[in-house]
Amino acid sequence: MASSSQKGIVITIPVLVLSVASAAIFLFFLLSSLSSSHPCNCPPSSTPIITSTTAASVSGDPMPEEVGNQRISTGKDDIEWVKDQIRANGLHMQDNVLRKGINPRTRAQQLEDLNNFKGISHYEGSEANSHTVLPCPGELLVEEHHSNYGEPWAGGRDVFEFLAESSHLTSNSRVLEIGCGTLRVGLHFIRYLKPEHFHCLERDELSLMAAFRYELPSQGLLHKRPLIVRGEDMDFTKFGSDVVYDLIYASAVFLHMPDKLVWVGLETLVNRLKPYDGRIFVSHNIKFCSRLGGEKCTKRLASLGLEYLGKHTHDSLLFNHYEIWFEFRRSKA
Repeated sequence: MASSSQKGIVITIPVLVLSVASAAIFLFFLLSSLSSSHPCNCPPSSTPIITSTTAASVSGDPMPEEVGNQRISTGKDDIEWVKDQIRANGLHMQDNVLRKGINPRTRAQQLEDLNNFKGISHYEGSEANSHTVLPCPGELLVEEHHSNYGEPWAGGRDVFEFLAESSHLTSNSRVLEIGCGTLRVGLHFIRYLKPEHFHCLERDELSLMAAFRYELPSQGLLHKRPLIVRGEDMDFTKFGSDVVYDLIYASAVFLHMPDKLVWVGLETLVNRLKPYDGRIFVSHNIKFCSRLGGEKCTKRLASLGLEYLGKHTHDSLLFNHYEIWFEFRRSKA
């Protein structure tokens, strides 16, 4: 019995090996045949022109776009997380009144306290000015400039998210803001972009003081070295002639300029905008163009090498507000 069993094993193993090898070879040729007979006919990817954009928090399920490997806008999962934290801690809005350890002050009262008492701990006498390397005016310390706009300061983040995602920016992109004010929007671009990649032209001296002496230092962004220039009349000569921007935007600035000056600025800037992919965004309205009439406006834009792409609306994340933006691109290389 033992001898017969051993002979059976000797005969069976080669057959089994040959069977497995044959099956493997057949499977290999079968897969090769399938892959070669059905090539991929996937359509090339394209980016459609969007006519309306809303904040991710109110747009439903789609996740916010990741630009330059960084997530920009707030997603639905973020909103749910915040609500969960508020519920878990049993939080409700309360009146901001005097309570233990908290003494609410208006900005005016805070400034008065700062001027009269210099805060809680301060140096006296000969040492009074020797420990502050970048003294900041009290008006800036109490953030009076945050009330210079017709909407909450937090709206600057909304603008950044919309523009960054609509323009498909990366951290290596270059951005020019016409009228950056106290950096309500610009701070977010400066933080996101590489050093020296954010440029701005601003005419208001107090706004520039707030930017340089309070916002940039307090946000830890001095190392980003943004190029912020005091100037007006759409004079961009100080920004150099070889810089090409991925995004140029003006938030509620063209509203306060004569139409002729706006066209002068566009003529100057068109050659500084990256062809085809670069974008110009203008907020609120484009009366400098619409006052000419539709056909004349289109022709004048075309004469500059610009093309109007469409109108967008963008909802705020934190308050019931939306902004209107008009999009243009450079249509000639």
